[in-house]
Amino acid sequence: MPWSLLLLGFSVATWLFWLVASWCISSFFAKPQPQTHAPLPTVSILKPVRGLDAEAYENFCSFLEQDYPNDYEVLFGVTNPQDPALKLVQRLQRDFPDRKIAAFVAPRRGANDKVSILCHLAQQAANDVFVVCDSDMRVTPDYLRRICTPLQDPAVGLVTCLYRGERPKTFTARLEALYMVTTFLPSVFVGRRYLSTGFALGATNALRREQLLEIGGFAPILNHLADDYQLGVRVAATGHRIHFSDYVAQSTLGPTTFREQWQREVRWAKCTRISRPLEYPGLPLTFSTPVALATAASLGFSPLGWSVLGVSLVLRWLVGWQMAHHTHDTVFPRAWFWLPLRDLLTAAVWCAALVGQEVKWRGERFALRKGGYLQPLPPKKARETTG
Repeated sequence: MPWSLLLLGFSVATWLFWLVASWCISSFFAKPQPQTHAPLPTVSILKPVRGLDAEAYENFCSFLEQDYPNDYEVLFGVTNPQDPALKLVQRLQRDFPDRKIAAFVAPRRGANDKVSILCHLAQQAANDVFVVCDSDMRVTPDYLRRICTPLQDPAVGLVTCLYRGERPKTFTARLEALYMVTTFLPSVFVGRRYLSTGFALGATNALRREQLLEIGGFAPILNHLADDYQLGVRVAATGHRIHFSDYVAQSTLGPTTFREQWQREVRWAKCTRISRPLEYPGLPLTFSTPVALATAASLGFSPLGWSVLGVSLVLRWLVGWQMAHHTHDTVFPRAWFWLPLRDLLTAAVWCAALVGQEVKWRGERFALRKGGYLQPLPPKKARETTG
């Protein structure tokens, strides 16, 4: 069979994927979220931190300005006693004297610093509902109320929520924001509906202390890269449901370089390949633009070839606009024309992640083993130079 026919069939398959994704998105946001008049729980917000992200003070303040009827505390954790985040927490304590704010230096217990901090913060927390949130997130005053409400249902073991990229300061950061809203989130909706409901997203998760103890605490995932995925899978294995909230947190991107973004995305992709090997080969179904471009080239850029490319681009843009509308994304409306380039970059990342098991994370080298297990590697020796 000629390559052009194979590529044409593949292009049609990618169109079907995006049509299904569009339907999944519409169905999710049309479904009403749980409402309850029961008393909301007291909460401990656990914030693992390493260094200062872009607009860190504003990000942290958003968690201290919650319209929440009950008491809550915010616990920050670092592994380095010299971390600049500790001084920022002192400033927060001065600026918000009525809030319960504390900072801790956690011992490093495994390869994953974030989980080392969470182990320590969970021991220090005074309340029995934990909200775990990444340091670069910013939220609105209704965040805590909306993410904790589903936990009133005893069948729900963990609440996870979506996130979008905001305030990008560089071109590469805009490309990252485009990926989040046009590729990552639609794929999450498809995966949630047809592949597995037992996973969580890393931006923010809420769970009871009871469910955390059921899975042995945070310690069993100390040496995993995809700690959010592992947390969701393990809670789901206890028979509790993973609830996807329609709340959308904001990831403050700030300035990023191409090298930083490339390494981060290849690391994520390698982790997906090793943690979920049966799903990774299906990701090219999202590559409408590069597949359509290859189809058009194989057809000699004939009218049919240009039509295939045109349909692919229109579908990608339509789903992108749909997702941006539902998540109130502000980047896509200003950068939609860069989506074809973003799609080509996504395909390149997928190809790069097919090779090797080594990843770089926070300046350290690790080997990714089965299940996304992190094995620390010794630092590479600097090349000796001779005069």
